[in-house]
Amino acid sequence: MTTTTALEAERLGVRYAGRARPWALRDCSFALPTGRVCALVGPNGAGKSTLLALAAGLLRPTEGTLQAPPREHLAYVAQDKPLHPRLTVADTLRMGRELNPGRWDEAAARAVLADQLDPRTLVRELSGGRRTRVALALALGKRPELLLLDEPMADLDPLARHQLMGLLMADAAERGTTVVMSSHILTELEGSCDHLLLLVGGRIRLAGAVDDLLAAHTLLTGPVADLAPHSVIHARTTGRQLTALVRREGPVEGPWQATDPSLEDLLLAHLRTAEGAAP
Repeated sequence: MTTTTALEAERLGVRYAGRARPWALRDCSFALPTGRVCALVGPNGAGKSTLLALAAGLLRPTEGTLQAPPREHLAYVAQDKPLHPRLTVADTLRMGRELNPGRWDEAAARAVLADQLDPRTLVRELSGGRRTRVALALALGKRPELLLLDEPMADLDPLARHQLMGLLMADAAERGTTVVMSSHILTELEGSCDHLLLLVGGRIRLAGAVDDLLAAHTLLTGPVADLAPHSVIHARTTGRQLTALVRREGPVEGPWQATDPSLEDLLLAHLRTAEGAAP
């Protein structure tokens, strides 16, 4: 890993004994540049949470390597937001401050709480959405170089999700923080993320800058016809009309209307192909 790379995997694999599908990750290789906001996408069971836990240093790989910043320079928000239930909100922030001397940013943490929480409230009394706010406050207050978020907005209502996403993106842009965020809400990722890791069946299916990946694909609509020499990612036929996402292999020629795909088009096509190829 270099100073321009925040997270780098080489033939990474994790195996859990006693499972029907023991390999949670297998032969994963990628390099995430510093300062990117990366969408980590894939179906349930693809290995997203395992990859984030590895990056956070909570798991060890069975094979291969994963290089990440040391723990004091990264923050991780897990799906279940594991906060101490008997601490108050104020005590939780004080714990974050005392565990991160010299790095803690109280203003950043309180900006996430947005004066919506009584600091005397016990964590165990908080709703799911408010627990999420406290967990994100701890993460941003640490001022990490690498921020790992596992389905961070799942417990939030649409307005709170929009507000916190804007806060996260503004903070990352201002400080150059590298963010890796898993989410099932594809529209949440569009316009926020500039890098993509697509995991399917424990393997990397797509990796790279979002703009580069979109530029390499085209959405074609028109009569059913041979799409060679382009690689067809996914195609569907309605009557005599064909709609297909292809990876271009040169100029697009033929009786089709060609349009640029959205990130959602790209992801759904690759996920549908993978689902169809599953045993």
